[in-house]
Amino acid sequence: MTRSDIAELRYAVGQLRQSIGALRSHYGDAKTVRRLENDLERLVIDAEDFEQSPPPEVAGGPRNTIYVPDSKSDEAAWMGAQDEGLGFHSRPRTK
Repeated sequence: MTRSDIAELRYAVGQLRQSIGALRSHYGDAKTVRRLENDLERLVIDAEDFEQSPPPEVAGGPRNTIYVPDSKSDEAAWMGAQDEGLGFHSRPRTK
């Protein structure tokens, strides 16, 4: 993470702090406001930890990138496959 990324994160956390402060002034000590304040403090702690000792950077972008073509696939490759959990299907896939 670059210095500008860290500065942007700090700015976003500051904006979030202001928004939660506005919620507190409007809704008082509501349970959900307290949870948001707790989440904010956890975010501040994690951001500070990250800034103090950032994890090693990942070189080269995402690993194991798989190219999926836009062209129509061979329907025969899916014969016998189960559609469980995939929702609606227009035709039976098993024979």
